[in-house]
Amino acid sequence: QVQLVESGGGLVQPGGSLSLSCAASESISNIEQMGWYRLAPGKQRELVAGITNDNFTDYIDSVRGRFTISRDNAKKMLFLLMNSLKPEDTAVYYCNKIAGRYWRWGQGTQVTVSS
Repeated sequence: QVQLVESGGGLVQPGGSLSLSCAASESISNIEQMGWYRLAPGKQRELVAGITNDNFTDYIDSVRGRFTISRDNAKKMLFLLMNSLKPEDTAVYYCNKIAGRYWRWGQGTQVTVSS
């Protein structure tokens, strides 16, 4: 069973930046699509950014232009650079596959945007 460990979250003021990391216990090089998801209180988990093995990226409209997803297959890691953060970005952030059966969800990393 693949283990996912997310890190890098924290408390930041509106307009600030955070850089999230996700470490997988096994290779992700054969996983075509990886993504970052978030779960906010009272809402369903949503996919916010995705990346293919060809480094094609896509984002939901609310984060496009502010968030940047990247991957390092050799290091078995996924990254999310978040700029110009807004209070509505507050959530627990997770990484996982996009297509096919999900791996077991990690503990996530809490991002809180507040003044």
